[in-house]
Amino acid sequence: MASVRVRFVGGPADELTRDLPAGPDGGPPPRWVMRHPEEPAEGVADHLYERDEHAAPGGWTMRYVHTFPFGATE
Repeated sequence: MASVRVRFVGGPADELTRDLPAGPDGGPPPRWVMRHPEEPAEGVADHLYERDEHAAPGGWTMRYVHTFPFGATE
């Protein structure tokens, strides 16, 4: 499976870079739910990010949208 490097902007994962699965268009998924940190302690939340419409010169970015209570996205 191909992957694409993205930079997260805003929210708790601000400035984090990560490889996400690439879609048929070569870009990251339109939305990504991140559990940050990946192994949460009690009371941590899930965070929704959406990709920008087009890749910037530095690559793809995912922008912070909303935070859900831990487990609400499962």
